[in-house]
Amino acid sequence: MDETTRHGGCTCGDARYAVKGEPIFVNNCHCRQCQQQTGSTSVVNMFYEADRLTLLSGEISRHVVKAGSGGDHVIVRCATCGSALWSHYPRLGEHGAGIRVGTLDDPRSIRPDAVIYAAEKMDWVMLPPDIPAFPAQYSPAELLPPERFARLKALAAKARPA
Repeated sequence: MDETTRHGGCTCGDARYAVKGEPIFVNNCHCRQCQQQTGSTSVVNMFYEADRLTLLSGEISRHVVKAGSGGDHVIVRCATCGSALWSHYPRLGEHGAGIRVGTLDDPRSIRPDAVIYAAEKMDWVMLPPDIPAFPAQYSPAELLPPERFARLKALAAKARPA
């Protein structure tokens, strides 16, 4: 396993976390739900196996909203300032974590693999020409390197009910 460890935290500094290794995938999502949840144009999430993520300090709160699929989308926030730190999405459940790249100490160390829901982006947002953009979702098997796709498949298998 890659020994890279990234650190991040909330706005007030109470909640701090560490995540080990490289992400499985990174999406810049422009869907309307992400716009509403962040109050911004989009969100950039890096997805990991949840067991690679450690809360180092502070307390967190969990907020459940409905995902586009209708399943529960759990947003994990700093209990003090409310900054969104990561989410658990329906397809990966509690086994996977979509960590907000903007909460990293060094967010420039991460670059999206893809822009998703580009059809819902605000008209004035310009997308980088060197990052693949999709009107909605994409097929991870066609975009991710084999070793990262294998991690995604293993994570999805854990999340499926028996």
